[in-house]
Amino acid sequence: MLAAAVVLAAVFGIAQVRPPAAPAKAGTGAAATTAQVERTSVVCPQPVQGLTGSTTLTAYTPPGTGSATGGAGWLSDAAAPAVPAAQPTTAPAAPAAATPAPTGSGAPGAPVQDKNAAPADARLTVPKPGTPATGPAANGDAAPGTGAVATGALAPGFTVTQTTVVTEQRGLGLSGLTCTPAATSFWFAGASTAADRVDYLSLVNTESAAAVVDIKLYGDKGLIDNDAANGITVSPGSSQAVLLSTLTKGAVADLAVHVVVRSGRVGAALHAADGGKGADWVPASDAPAPVQVMPGLPADTASARLVVWAPPEDDADLKIQLSGKNGWFSPAGNESIHVKAGMVAAVDLGKLTRDEVAGLRLSPSDDKHRTPVVAGLRVDRAAANGKTDAAWLTGSDPVGARATVADNRAGASTLYLTSSGEAATVRVTASAGSGGGTPATKEVQLPAGGTVALPAPEPAGLNGVFALTVETVSGGPVVAARMLSLPAKDVPMFTVQALRDDRSTVKVPQAGQDPGVVLR
Repeated sequence: MLAAAVVLAAVFGIAQVRPPAAPAKAGTGAAATTAQVERTSVVCPQPVQGLTGSTTLTAYTPPGTGSATGGAGWLSDAAAPAVPAAQPTTAPAAPAAATPAPTGSGAPGAPVQDKNAAPADARLTVPKPGTPATGPAANGDAAPGTGAVATGALAPGFTVTQTTVVTEQRGLGLSGLTCTPAATSFWFAGASTAADRVDYLSLVNTESAAAVVDIKLYGDKGLIDNDAANGITVSPGSSQAVLLSTLTKGAVADLAVHVVVRSGRVGAALHAADGGKGADWVPASDAPAPVQVMPGLPADTASARLVVWAPPEDDADLKIQLSGKNGWFSPAGNESIHVKAGMVAAVDLGKLTRDEVAGLRLSPSDDKHRTPVVAGLRVDRAAANGKTDAAWLTGSDPVGARATVADNRAGASTLYLTSSGEAATVRVTASAGSGGGTPATKEVQLPAGGTVALPAPEPAGLNGVFALTVETVSGGPVVAARMLSLPAKDVPMFTVQALRDDRSTVKVPQAGQDPGVVLR
């Protein structure tokens, strides 16, 4: 007891002699302050590119307004596993030699001790904020996923875009996605194991510990049981591709996929390929919510298919609305959708945009019956010769204060901006090009509930690729998407990515001195 008393007295004395530099005043109710993030990490999936496809990685940090200095940004390969789990022999094989995982992940074999410095074998480094860095991903059908890390002044708003072009008939199309942070839960709506579909779930672990993953599949009859979908171990610094058709008994036309990580964290992404009709990444959806807004429907949409999942606890009755140039309206003949509890419902919406750009919103038919749902929308575009490509949209967060998409090409990018609430003003900034150019800025007015499409502003003297940043100036909220269109071999190749708040700042609570803590 005497020893304990001495220790408490010492701690209490130090606390009194060395108080915080600027202690909060008691009873003032001071609010939390805002601080810039100091480290950002994201995970890119294994590129589904076959033997002849090519993949580009582009990283970017917007110019900062905070006090952060120094830091680094880099992308490194995550090793592929020797024996992929839960996939057939036709799935991508592992490379002969594994590549070290990103240093920031702490994975075994990382050669650099400083976790805030780029490793010597980094695939790509970002020299400074305001200028994109771009380069090729690993080649071949066994290419691993990628881990990306930014620290210091490069951390706030750091984003990475992965873009793949495949010209083979099988898997033909343009596939793009914005790489996401590692997490423990991911939702995807719009997957399929139909005859012509080849859908892969990519799991990438850039952490220092193994991850254990369960994959839950839901169809039009509810949860699909399969022991092979549970307890998949993803080793540290490894990538695995899981072919969804190995997890279902027979073909299922429309699926919702829930990736649940029991231990550790992974990056998860879902790639869909529909024979020669089109291919793209199915973006991870927001968490289940009563209202889902999906921006980015092109004016020349040839067909669209909506897929919605409802939780096991309750059915969902939803209104389907489009945001046109003057506000929200219901498409004739497709005003609503009913989804049974725990099941997936799907509906073909046809050429629903009728030569006007739009966003799509699902909301409760009865405001008193607000069932949270997950939703995805397949969009097809067709050329005059009948060749097509496809992209998938999903429920998306507003852009908030700022959102960025990294890989844009001259004359190839279109922005879709939807004000889902009040009229809004947004500021669109095109960065300098990766090889040179002067940034350009434009302000855009959005009517309440309306959607506006504009060719992306481009930097003067553009050389290389550039980034687009969207900031909400007033009104809103605003949801946004970018379409990248790169026609090839008479195919209208395109991909659509939603822009989401970059969460470059965090709330830091106020702390006050309380010497009495040593007595509790």
